[in-house]
Amino acid sequence: MAVPETTDEQRAEQILDVFDIAFGELLTADPAAFQVKFRKMAASAFAFYRGTACLFYADLEHERHGGPYLDERTGRVWIHGDLHAENFGTYMDSNGRLVFNVNDFDEAYVGPFTWDLKRFAASIALIGYTKALGDEQISELVRTYAAAYRERVHALATGAKNEEVPSFTLDTADGPLLDALRDARRRTRFSLLDSMTEIREFERRFSPGAGTIELDAATRYKVLAAFDGYLETLPDESLVRPDSYRVKDVVGRRGVGIGSAGLPSYNILLEGHSDALENDVVIYLKQAQTPAVSRHVTDRAVREYFRHEGHRTVISQRALQAHADPWLGWTELDGAGQLVAEVSPYAVDLDWSDLDDPEEIAAVVADLGRATATMHGAADEQQSGQTLVPFSTERAIDAAIAADEEGFAQLLVDFAHAYGARARADHQIFVDLFRNGRIMP
Repeated sequence: MAVPETTDEQRAEQILDVFDIAFGELLTADPAAFQVKFRKMAASAFAFYRGTACLFYADLEHERHGGPYLDERTGRVWIHGDLHAENFGTYMDSNGRLVFNVNDFDEAYVGPFTWDLKRFAASIALIGYTKALGDEQISELVRTYAAAYRERVHALATGAKNEEVPSFTLDTADGPLLDALRDARRRTRFSLLDSMTEIREFERRFSPGAGTIELDAATRYKVLAAFDGYLETLPDESLVRPDSYRVKDVVGRRGVGIGSAGLPSYNILLEGHSDALENDVVIYLKQAQTPAVSRHVTDRAVREYFRHEGHRTVISQRALQAHADPWLGWTELDGAGQLVAEVSPYAVDLDWSDLDDPEEIAAVVADLGRATATMHGAADEQQSGQTLVPFSTERAIDAAIAADEEGFAQLLVDFAHAYGARARADHQIFVDLFRNGRIMP
């Protein structure tokens, strides 16, 4: 891992410089949101790593012109952009099927496929460290991930049929993945609505408080106008019943997660697929962020493919995720690109807290390797319908790995240990910066 050796103070200055570029404007606009974000990041090295994709890609800057397994094709594929061990979970796809897969595509872009794998590998090193796994155990986990990824990519590249590389569903998953799917199946739309709304005068409305912000008339008008623009971005198959999109209520939101601190967000309550109150739908409209990886990919054709960051997020998710959320779309508000999607009652993240047995962890890591490969394989013109990556992604990656099978896993192992150690040291530097008032304005 080629991050130059520096003193703690030099590294602190690097971190401050990267943070200023990535967060500066938003931090100035909403310092309270970043106080919350940074306190969450201070809790652990992994939480810090989750919140600092910007620093990760700044450290990989030297690879943007090439590196092992990268050529003109494998250096230009659709990538998730923030592929760490906690960005996997369940969702209800457009066919009504519960699926376990990669989630959270806010950082998705086009770049080197190895950047996704390296980001995941380092996250496994950090999780393994917190679970007191030895270095060789962590190495084995990364090798397991690499082997599962390589096996699935090869299967896809050589024409394996869907039944040979099935999605992780209630019928095909096992272990913690199946537990997450069963947890999602137990959840109901009514329970979600009950936690966010109430019935007033025979109609459902958002409940006051609990992080909601009442909007003034001018802001409400702008949000509703943006909502009208969003409707034009939905696939034809989503427009089943016109009344589904009747707006019942709109509120502002605060308290968004680590990755979205300071970004304006709104919730919109819709009629849903029937007149019954338990079928109402909540969607969110959130200002999309500039993905960290985009600052280190200079391909003009990639940058010009997207109208704005909301469009980029949605097109990327549709490319990377088969049968994506039917409510997924984009719009503009106050000149900024917005991401729109459902607040799903069926979203359950993979829970690592009770995953302690090395063999069980290895089985999960292998499944996540397969999920990563399936995601990369889906995101080409033939599979996704997007022209930005006009070649078979899985065949390009398969050929690149085949040129040096033995070195592939070792590349990820070496990176995982080196960057895991770097992230742990950076976490302590960050905590000291934050405690001593050097980050916040």
